[in-house]
Amino acid sequence: RGFVGRGRGLGATHVPRGPLLSGEPDADALLLAALARRAARARAVFLRIEPNVLEAGPGAGELDDALRRRGFVPAEPIQPRSTIHLDLTPTPEQLLAQMSKGHRADIRRAAREGVTVRSGASAADMDAFYAIMQETAARANFAIHSRSYYHDAWELFGGEQGERALLLLAEREGRAVATCMVFAAAGAGLYLYGGSTDEGLRAGANHALQWEALRWARGRGARVYDFWGIPDALGRAAAATSEEERAALEAAARSDPLIGVYRFKKGFGGQVVRYLPAYDRRYIPPLYELWRRRAGM
Repeated sequence: RGFVGRGRGLGATHVPRGPLLSGEPDADALLLAALARRAARARAVFLRIEPNVLEAGPGAGELDDALRRRGFVPAEPIQPRSTIHLDLTPTPEQLLAQMSKGHRADIRRAAREGVTVRSGASAADMDAFYAIMQETAARANFAIHSRSYYHDAWELFGGEQGERALLLLAEREGRAVATCMVFAAAGAGLYLYGGSTDEGLRAGANHALQWEALRWARGRGARVYDFWGIPDALGRAAAATSEEERAALEAAARSDPLIGVYRFKKGFGGQVVRYLPAYDRRYIPPLYELWRRRAGM
């Protein structure tokens, strides 16, 4: 799905973590042409795409070459470029065994602390989700979207039926203490949003939530679970060609604000991966840099 930002009668068209390319050059060319037409109708200064393709994956080099030939230039993505992918094809018992000892202990601790996990669908559940997101954002000093943004994302993926979106709430003594929203699409589970109260952190509620989310995504046919975002230095370190470069990047990652998030996610297992960059197609070059600076893109 693409988004159009507007200002002074002009626009910028953005396709986050997409489009979903087929790998067939002719079909992908038609899709890119359709996006270009949409951008033209929106009077876009530029079109930004963020291909859902790993930089070390098959066809990545060919795609990079093809996009450059079509006039696209590499840019910094808005979505996280580095992440952790967890293979969901093993059995749940095997997935549990692959976790760190500490994560397995935290899942058991959550049960001892009386934490229960359930799916949410009501307006009150969305309110509880958003209240925890606000508390988490204030504690960790990061920006969040509006309540309507999260509701629309959940609804777009069939959240009420639990088809491709799931809102989970971890509760203790009747209080919501942690929450997450996960999605399943194109053979992948996606952990996009989540947070917890201080009580939830102490009780291991986030670990219980992820354990439930992993099994839900697996049950929806997902073969991989994308934890969606770690320090990019770690993604670069995974592809480093020398021990010196790898060590320097890992050292840099230790001061990244996301290092705690990385440790939480990595404890479930999985492999560090990195996506291709974003690519911009400029339609009004004189306004391109100005728009990017003003829009924070």
